[in-house]
Amino acid sequence: MFAVPLAEKALISRIRATSRTSTAVRTGIGDDCAVVRIPVGHEALVTTDFSLEGVHFRREWHSPEVVGHRCLSRGLSDIAAMGGEPVAAFLSLAIPRRLPQTWIDRFMDGLLALAKQFHVPLAGGDTAQSPDGILADIVVLGSVPIGGAILRSGARPGDLIYVTGELGGGAAALDRFFAGKRPKPEQYPRHFHPVPRIAVGRFLREHHLATAMIDLSDGLSTDLGHICDESRVGAEILADAVPRARVGPREEAVDLKDALHGGDDYELLFTASAREVVPSRIASVPITRIGRVTRNNKIELIKEDRARSAFKPEGWEHFRARSS
Repeated sequence: MFAVPLAEKALISRIRATSRTSTAVRTGIGDDCAVVRIPVGHEALVTTDFSLEGVHFRREWHSPEVVGHRCLSRGLSDIAAMGGEPVAAFLSLAIPRRLPQTWIDRFMDGLLALAKQFHVPLAGGDTAQSPDGILADIVVLGSVPIGGAILRSGARPGDLIYVTGELGGGAAALDRFFAGKRPKPEQYPRHFHPVPRIAVGRFLREHHLATAMIDLSDGLSTDLGHICDESRVGAEILADAVPRARVGPREEAVDLKDALHGGDDYELLFTASAREVVPSRIASVPITRIGRVTRNNKIELIKEDRARSAFKPEGWEHFRARSS
C-alpha cells in the first residue's frame, strides 16, 4: 500500500515532536507566529532560499536526507556570509499528494541533524499540497552585533581576495550525474553535504578582517561579480591560485572550469585589506588568496602564462537564456 503523507495537522505535530527547542525561541511551532529573542545590541539577519525538485535536486539522484541537509545549509551559508549567528529556522514545505510519508520523515531527519549541529531550532513554517513536485522554502533568522554585518559593498581597490576550502566539488558531482553516472556522497562531500562556514564568518567579523563577503552558491565568476557590482570595483583573479577540489575515488583535481564557474560549493569568498594578516586556516578550514581588487571596474582572469582575459560570469543564474 502506498504510504501517502499524513494529514496536515498530524504532519505538523510529527515535525513539532522531533524539533529541538531553544532559549532564543520563546514560542515556536503551534502559534500563528514564532516569538524569538534577538540578543541585546544585535540586529536581525533574515534569509530565504527555495529548494525545488527538478532545479535544486532530483529524487532519483539525491536521498531525502541529502535534500533536507542541503535545504537548511543554503540558509545557514547566507548567515555565515554576513558574519552572523543563526538563531532559528522556518520551513515551508509543499508536497505532492502521493509522496510517501517515509520520504518526508527522512527529509526532516537530514534537515534536523544539521540544525542540531549548528544549534538552530526549527521554530515554524507552513505545509501545503503541491500539484506537482516538492518545494521546500527555508527561512533562517540570524543575528549580528549592530553595524557588524559583513556586506558585499565594502571591497576597496587594493584589497586582496580570498576563498575558503576548495572549489568545483559541487559542479563535478553534477557533471557525473549528467553523464549518467552516480557519484558517491563520500567522494563528493561539498555537493551532498555542504558545511556552512559559520565559524569562519564569525572569526572574520570578530577580527574585523573581511571588508566584503559572499557565499559561493552560484559559482566564483558569478558571485565575484556581485561583490564587484555592489562595491563598484574590479578584480584580478589568478587562475592557478584557485583551489580545486579533489574528488572521486582517486581524489583527482576537478576541471578548472568547474572551480571557476561551478556553483553549489557554499564556500565563502571575501576581500580583506592588504595590511591585514589573514590566517592560512580558520576553524580548520583552508584559506587561499586568489587575487586582488582593482579600481578599473573590469574583472580579469590571469592565466599561468600571464595572459589576461575577461572573467565573465558563467555560473548559475535563474532565467538567463542558455546557448544550445
